[in-house]
Amino acid sequence: MNKYVIGLDYGTDSARALVVNAQTGEILASSVKYYPRWMKGLYCVPKANQWRQHPKDYLEVLEASVKEALGKCAPDVAANVVGIAFDTTGSTPAFTDETGTPLAMLPEFEDNPNAMFVLWKDHTAVKEAAEINVKCKENDIDYSQYEGGIYSAEWFWAKAIHVLREDPQVAAKAYSIVEYCEWLPAVLTGVTKASDIVRSRCAEGHKAMWHESWGGLPPEEFLVKLDPCLAGFRERLFETTETADKPVGTLCQEWAERLGLSTDVVVAGGAYDCHMGAVGAAVTPKTLVRVIGTSTCDIMVASYEEVGDKLIKGICGQVDGSVIPGMIGLEAGQSSFGDVYAMFRRVLEFPVKNILPKTLAGKLTEEEIQAAVDEVSDRIIAELTVEAEKIPLEESTMIATDWINGRRTPDANQLLQGTISGFTLGTTAPQIFRALVEATAFGTKAIVDRFISEGCPIESVIGIGGIALKSPFVMQTMSDVLGMPIKVCNTDQACALGASMFAATAAGVYQKVEDAIAAMNSGFAKEYQPDMQRHGRYASLYETYLKLGSFTEKELYVC
Repeated sequence: MNKYVIGLDYGTDSARALVVNAQTGEILASSVKYYPRWMKGLYCVPKANQWRQHPKDYLEVLEASVKEALGKCAPDVAANVVGIAFDTTGSTPAFTDETGTPLAMLPEFEDNPNAMFVLWKDHTAVKEAAEINVKCKENDIDYSQYEGGIYSAEWFWAKAIHVLREDPQVAAKAYSIVEYCEWLPAVLTGVTKASDIVRSRCAEGHKAMWHESWGGLPPEEFLVKLDPCLAGFRERLFETTETADKPVGTLCQEWAERLGLSTDVVVAGGAYDCHMGAVGAAVTPKTLVRVIGTSTCDIMVASYEEVGDKLIKGICGQVDGSVIPGMIGLEAGQSSFGDVYAMFRRVLEFPVKNILPKTLAGKLTEEEIQAAVDEVSDRIIAELTVEAEKIPLEESTMIATDWINGRRTPDANQLLQGTISGFTLGTTAPQIFRALVEATAFGTKAIVDRFISEGCPIESVIGIGGIALKSPFVMQTMSDVLGMPIKVCNTDQACALGASMFAATAAGVYQKVEDAIAAMNSGFAKEYQPDMQRHGRYASLYETYLKLGSFTEKELYVC
């Protein structure tokens, strides 16, 4: 009898549910649901880099996506689902009460952004991150040493301190803190105490300075040095963490009924989307998996012997078991990738959205005008790509940095902003777009070079996500800049597929994650080969990119 699993991938804008045959990896059905409050722009202040998400969004799309996906399957599928697993963005923490309920679920906090999940891209805690870095370097033990040695505003403790300082009401009510990828499994298994939430090795190891060598989280004494507002939290948080291949429980009665599943369904531990995505892409040692979306997350795995005592500087952590249990997971990434292109599109949309409707007023209906606006907006990137590809590399004289949302790696610095040089009176929109595409590729090379210089060899690259599948121009440029082949995963749902592999392992279909990878992977759709002549030309442009970046950081944004 076939066994089925459900992988749930929670991204920045939406969540998708994947129903998968646990024996073969065949995807039976999927469903994508957008977060309703998020799509309205609620609780976010882009100018202040504040990005918050309401926990109700997560629960509503959970029920809707799972039921819709199962509704597309044969009637016997739901009865034979054996496991379910989540991946989510991160670090995306929220404060909870003693029951483990995020404060925004309580009536008195339901519209308070500080009581919600603080999304990974929220950069309101830059000041707090800087303070953490100073305190880490002053301390006898640098608790950031396994997180690249630089603590980021995108991470757990910086966000916690910022919210506690900013909101006395939240601070007075807050009992514990939970990561998004930990909370969803807890909800499905009916957890009613914060202390009973199973904590993610992936999330806490990469973002909360958890490490076995100092007994888990940094000690209370150090946390209080960061800020007295953290007093008491360590005792109310946790000591141990678990890898995502282990079950945290089974579906509680309420959620079994809501999802149309059995209470025997095993719920796996949670982890971050990029880490499960790397598993979905069949990651192996010496391979860099790039999860390419609004930002990128770059994942590698390495044996204990290969890593040894090395502390890899400037990345987002090296954590035992964060990707594949029994190996060290390594994380890096760019704070913006697809967002770089989206920014330029928004710039070009100004006349489309603000002038065109006035020009067409009275000539077309409002519906026809909106349709015209939408059509033009949707075609901007595609048309820019066509024209940018025609520009000879020798004429690609504009240079840009990719830091429009700060820099994640190498060497986190969320204060940085993007720069572009090389404007002339003859500059065109396609030339600017090409420079932005090259900037994201140069940012990729900076990450690859850092791994290699720190003793982590990279022999090949795997790309997953919509951009990897749908933008040959971007992927070929990246391959040419790196001088490396890039394989593209055969599915645009590698993260959800990876989650399904963890669900299958937790449910006992497989003894270990590697067995699930071997049986359930989707293979590759395409492989890009570098043009080595272009690679040579890009080597020169990359040096200019580094010089522009150095000037930007040292002269314009000294911090």
